[in-house]
Amino acid sequence: MTAPVAPRDEQVIAAQLGRAPRAIHAIGHRCPCANPDVVVTEPRLPNGTPFPTTFYLTCPRAASRIGTLEGSGLMKEMEERLRSDPDLAARYRAAHERYLQARTALGSVPEIEGITAGGMPDRVKCLHVLAAHSLAQGPGVNPLGDEVLELLGEWWSPGPCVEPDPPVDGTVEIP
Repeated sequence: MTAPVAPRDEQVIAAQLGRAPRAIHAIGHRCPCANPDVVVTEPRLPNGTPFPTTFYLTCPRAASRIGTLEGSGLMKEMEERLRSDPDLAARYRAAHERYLQARTALGSVPEIEGITAGGMPDRVKCLHVLAAHSLAQGPGVNPLGDEVLELLGEWWSPGPCVEPDPPVDGTVEIP
C-alpha cells in the first residue's frame, strides 16, 4: 500500500525525523493515529548517492522501541534461527526478493543492485528496516519484520508521536 505525499505529511515527517525528508516517493504506511510511519524512498538521493533503504521508518516512538529490542540481543537470536531453520531462511530470502522488486519498480541503481537493507537475505542488521518492510508491504511478507511488530505492542496508543503546529499565517511550523 502506498499513498501520495501531501504537504502535511512532509511536515509531519520532518518533525518525526528532526530534519527535512529526502527522496520520498510515497507514504508506505500510516500509523493508526493517521500520521505516516513509513515512507517509500527513491533508490537514489537527490545528491546522487545510492540509497538502499526503500522502506524507511519515520515514527520516533516505534523507532525508540525497536532500538530497545536491538539492544536486547534479538538480532543475534534471529540470525541463529535463520541458520537453524530452513523454512524461516527461505521466507526471509523471499522477503529480500520482494524488497528488491519494490525498489527496482522505483528505478535502477546499479551500485546497489541485489542489495537490500537490514541484513537481508542472510543476516539481521537493522530491525527498523524489517519492521518498516512489514508495515509497508503487509503481514506475511517479512517474517522477522512481523515478529518485530508483534513485540512492539501498540506504540501508537498514547496518540500521535508528533503534530505540526496549527497554521497561523497559512503555513505550518514544525516543532
